[in-house]
Amino acid sequence: MLQPSATVRNNPQQSFYQYGKPSPAGVTVMRDLDFNMVLDLEALLREGSVVGAAKRLHLSAPAMSRRLANLREAVGDPLFVPAGRGLVPTQRALELREKIDALAEQMRKVFMTEEVDLSTVERTLVLRTNDGFAGAWAARLAQRVAQEAPGISLRFSPRADKHVGALRDGLVDLEIGALHPGDDDMAEELHNQVLFKTPFVGVVRAGHPLASKKVSLAGFIAWPHISASRTGSDSGPIDDALAARGMQRKVRLVAPGFQSAVMMAASSDMIAAAPARFARWATEHLDLHVFPLPLATPEVEVSQSWHPRRHADPVHKWVRGLVRELCSEDD
Repeated sequence: MLQPSATVRNNPQQSFYQYGKPSPAGVTVMRDLDFNMVLDLEALLREGSVVGAAKRLHLSAPAMSRRLANLREAVGDPLFVPAGRGLVPTQRALELREKIDALAEQMRKVFMTEEVDLSTVERTLVLRTNDGFAGAWAARLAQRVAQEAPGISLRFSPRADKHVGALRDGLVDLEIGALHPGDDDMAEELHNQVLFKTPFVGVVRAGHPLASKKVSLAGFIAWPHISASRTGSDSGPIDDALAARGMQRKVRLVAPGFQSAVMMAASSDMIAAAPARFARWATEHLDLHVFPLPLATPEVEVSQSWHPRRHADPVHKWVRGLVRELCSEDD
């Protein structure tokens, strides 16, 4: 049974029925109402005592008594009245019980992560990546998504730059590609997850003279090359490794991405270089020969990055998991 609150007990001038602030028309005006009051009243009704409600809400008994006083003033009803040595709920409190329980449950659901029925989700996610990743994994990813979430569409966007503005603004949901120190992709605010690491390999058409023998460094630089660069640069890690040896290759073509580079190699005598994971996929669709580079170059580290605004999104989290799963399957 509820004990009378100190606020009421110590104020003989205040009647139990003077908590509301009547308007001139006689309608009670509720002032200073906040959502905490819903949880306060729910706790009082469930526990049946100020002490019990205080424990439920991790408050002190005096603090709970003050909250009861605020409730009485806001609702315009004493809510709990003396009955012997304790308090019992008024008719108004009993009438509010069902509504308060439902409202409190709704409030909790607003702030809880609920199970999402993927089969009912209608949404488009934008993934920004290079053509190599899109070529090797986009179709498989879309197929996996369609199996469980047919209402989700994927739109792949080219990595024209490395700025995080599109991720911040929600124009891009997920960034996939190689990250390098100093890239704007590496902004501290982003979440980054490494998908895989892979070395560069050489790629030539099947039947190329280099396809029938071990490729030496001299043989490697003797043939014209295709460089893959979204910025149009004809220099990269391979050129840096060659320069360290005082050597240089002949870059005859600059392709916008790895996919176009290996396609050019497949129809010419030029050499392309690509990440091994992508080159392995390319050989399944093009008549190509892949060989280890005759010099050491840094491995490519491919990651997926996203802004914190999407981190707790259950649909986004599910798609990130699929991307990681697909990349792991190709290990």
